[in-house]
Amino acid sequence: MTYAHKWIDGSPVDLPPGKVICVGRNYADHARELGNDVPAEPVLFMKPATALCHLDAPLQIPAGRGAVHHEAEMVVLIGAPLTDASVEDAKEAVVAYGIGLDLTLRDVQDELKAQRLPWEKAKAFDGSAPVSGLIEARGVSTRQNLDVLLEVNDTVRQYGHTGQMLFPVFPLVAEISRHFTLLPGDLVFTGTPKGVGPLQSGDRLAARLGNFLMVRTEVL
Repeated sequence: MTYAHKWIDGSPVDLPPGKVICVGRNYADHARELGNDVPAEPVLFMKPATALCHLDAPLQIPAGRGAVHHEAEMVVLIGAPLTDASVEDAKEAVVAYGIGLDLTLRDVQDELKAQRLPWEKAKAFDGSAPVSGLIEARGVSTRQNLDVLLEVNDTVRQYGHTGQMLFPVFPLVAEISRHFTLLPGDLVFTGTPKGVGPLQSGDRLAARLGNFLMVRTEVL
C-alpha cells in the first residue's frame, strides 16, 4: 500500500510524505537499557519516505536479518518550512501529532555500531516507520505529559511520558532545523521510552498517545 499522511478519522492530510527525522536516546532510561551514554545534545538520524507505512495495517518485518525491535514514539508532523528556526517558529510549524514505531534491526545495528559504521541498514529499510493516523496539534496541549505506551499481546512493553524527554518537542524541532531544513510533510520521531524488545510473527500490538489516540495492529 502506498503511504500518505492521514488524519485519525482516515481522511487525507493535504501534505506530501517527506523525510523522517528520528531522535535517538531522548529518554535517559532507554539510553541506559541499551548501554549507551545519556547524550548532551540530540542524537539525530534519518529515514526516507519509503520507510513510512500505516501503523493500523498489518506489519511486515524483514525475515532472515536478525531481531526486529519495536520503539514506540510520539511523532510530530511539520506543516511549514523551518531553517535555523526559533522555538516559537517550531511551535507554529507543528501541525499534528501521532504515534509511530521506529522499527530497528537490532542485530544489524549492533554489528554496524561495533564497526563504527552508519545505522541506515538497521533503521531505514522499507516499512521501518509505521505511523498512526494524526490528530491536529491545536487539539493537543503539550503542557501535559502525554503517555507513550505500547502493549504487545496485552502486556505493557513500553511506557513513558513526554515529560521524561531530555529534549522537549519544540526546542527539539528548532534544534533539528539548525542541521536540516524541515519541509511541510516531514515527520519527527521524538524518541522512545525504555522497554524496547523484539517482535515476532503473530504478535498483537496496541500503541497509545495520551488520551488522544490508540492504534491496534498485528505482525504478519
